[in-house]
Amino acid sequence: MKTAKQLHTKWLKGSAYQSAYEALEDEFSVSRALIKARSQANLTQSELAARMSTSQAAVARLEAGKGNPSLATLKRYAKATGSRLKIELEHA
Repeated sequence: MKTAKQLHTKWLKGSAYQSAYEALEDEFSVSRALIKARSQANLTQSELAARMSTSQAAVARLEAGKGNPSLATLKRYAKATGSRLKIELEHA
């Protein structure tokens, strides 16, 4: 059985998959940053949810990139993980 990373690498060779992946890069970037912050804080989704006064399912949706989190939600997430929210715009 192949891992998700192996499949992703294989699929990136296809132009349709690559185009779709690149179109979602911003969303993937946010998801990676959220998961990294939670991991560095040594928190489970349930523990983080309790700190944010929300449900584990809501945290899972945030980390999966479902929907567009508000700035207030990102600030609560950062505070709950002991992180500082930093937003950057890069010249393309």
